[in-house]
Parts: sequence; C-alpha cells; structure tokens
Amino acid sequence: MVQKKVITLTKPIIEEAISNLYCNNFPARLCIADLGCSSGPNTFFAVLEIVATVDKVLKKMGHQLPEIQVFLNDLLGNDFNTIFKSLPKFQKDLEKTTGAGAESCFVTGVPGSFYGRLFPSESLHFIHSSYSLHWLSQVPQGLESNKGNIYMASSSPPCVLKAYYEQFQSDFSLFLRCRSAELQEGGSMVLTFLGRRSEDPSSKECCYIWELLAVALNDMVAEGLIDEEKMDSFNIPNYTPSPTEVKCEVGKEGSFTINRLEVSQVNWNAYHGEFCPSDAHKDGGYNVAKLVRAVSEPLLVSHFGDGIIEVVFSRYQRIVADRMSRETTEFVNVTVSMTKRG
Repeated sequence: MVQKKVITLTKPIIEEAISNLYCNNFPARLCIADLGCSSGPNTFFAVLEIVATVDKVLKKMGHQLPEIQVFLNDLLGNDFNTIFKSLPKFQKDLEKTTGAGAESCFVTGVPGSFYGRLFPSESLHFIHSSYSLHWLSQVPQGLESNKGNIYMASSSPPCVLKAYYEQFQSDFSLFLRCRSAELQEGGSMVLTFLGRRSEDPSSKECCYIWELLAVALNDMVAEGLIDEEKMDSFNIPNYTPSPTEVKCEVGKEGSFTINRLEVSQVNWNAYHGEFCPSDAHKDGGYNVAKLVRAVSEPLLVSHFGDGIIEVVFSRYQRIVADRMSRETTEFVNVTVSMTKRG
C-alpha cells in the first residue's frame, strides 16, 4: 500500500519523462524496464501506470499506442511464477484503461541484480524503479564497531556512516554505468529511493524504523533469547540517500542529465486518513510491522534462524504502535528523473 501511494505520487514525473522522450523520438516499439519489480500486487500496478501514461501522452499528440515490450526485473529468488499468473488480470486492466488488447504489450521476466548488466546495449527507451535502489548490493565492510545497532543510528561511530556511504557510492555509480549502456540516446529513467531530506545519514527521518527493530532485538538479547554476538554482527544492507547525494553521483558518473529531483513523504501507516478494509489495518503498528517484515524477514532468518521471527515482530508491532501514537512518522522519498546524454 505504501509503495502504491509512492508510485501514484510520482505519476506526474513519469508523465513528464515520457512526454520528453516522445518529443525527441518516436520508436516503433517502446521498450520499458521496471527494476526491482518484486512479485506483489504493485508489480503490475506500476506497469499499468506507465503504459497508461504512454497512452495518454500519445493520444494528446494524435498517435496510437505502439507495441510495448515490458521487462520485469528482480533478483533470482523473486517469485516470477506469481507475476506471470497475474498476467491475464493485467491484460484485462490494460484493455479497460487504454482500450489496447493483449497484443499491444508483451511482458518478459529478467532475473538478476541491477548492479550489473541486464539488457543488450542501447535496447531500452525508459527505465523505472521504485523503492528498490536503497537496497545495497551487500552489507558494507567494516561495521564491527556498530554494536547494538542493525543500521546507521545516532550512536553509530563515524566509520560506520562512512562505510555505508561508500557502499552506496560504489553501487549507484555501477548502476548508472550499466543503465547508460542499455538505454538508447535520449532514453529516460525515473528512480524513487527511500531517502531523507537531511544531510545527516543517521537522522531519525530515515533510520528510526530500523532503530525500533533494534530495540526489539536488543530486548531479546537482554532476556537471553538472542545471542549478543549474533546481534552485534547483524546489519541491514540499505542506504537512504539525500537529494544532494543522488545529484552528486549522477554528476560524477556523467552519462545523464537530471530533469527533476524531488522529495515527497508518505505516512508510515499506508491507511493513515483513509478507509481501512479491516479492523487489523486500523492498527498502524500492525501495518508497519507487516511492511518491515516483508522486506527484512529473509535477512533475519538467514542470520538468526526462523525460530525468533514471530516474537521479534510481535514486539516490534507494539513498539511501533506506541511511537506512532505519540509522534508523526513518515517515510521520505527521493525521486530523480533523468535523460541519457547524447
């Protein structure tokens, strides 16, 4: 639900990027890649929004929707089978939204890390990624002094913040080089990171959600339910950049011109101020715990085993609910729209 809101928030930026693309080029077949597509309901929601935007832009110009090739990318372990089982529903939704039949849009799965080449040279026109690029290729090296924390925190020493930033720089620079090779000249990218406004990488606006998970884990260490050494060696491979940091890396790599760089925010609880489909969704702690569990459970299971998971997230839900009742809690999003230079 949070990601769906974020995709909706960035729709005007996507529309502008596609309009600019078609001002310079009219490809007979449009090739689009969605990187970090996952396998939930948002996979085809993002694709439908993009294709509907293409249709809207072209109708304004007096043109028909061309054949569109959509590449859905995620890591090797992603559940691509679930994605493809949802394809008939997507095709119905596409016809309802644009009037285009199934033969207008062809969908392909592309497994692999986006921190490497995924597509042939100059084969793409438009690249989209939402809420994926803040995940690093690996846990940074040199985090031994980050004891009691599982991410950057106000108590993390400077060397930990430096290690995280350098890993982000290395990963994002590699990402830009790979996408530059794969995009045609004048091709566009719209990327949305979970980020921060502050220039402090350990600021509460980006680290708080992980600090509260660390509270739950440390409580279990104190009770002897988790080994302290295990706790001290666990860190989340994530980096939430500021707009300045994104701009700096794009400038250094040199292949792209930034058209827009914007910051937005959404409440931690996706149903905040909206209709709740069930009583469970009225509980903000439940919603946030479910969201964080979806992305962090594989990491926790790999490090601690699956025996602690239910207890960790039961405690985390209570801690988050308590903080949300007393504070304003929001995710900050950094969205960048750019064009490949000639």
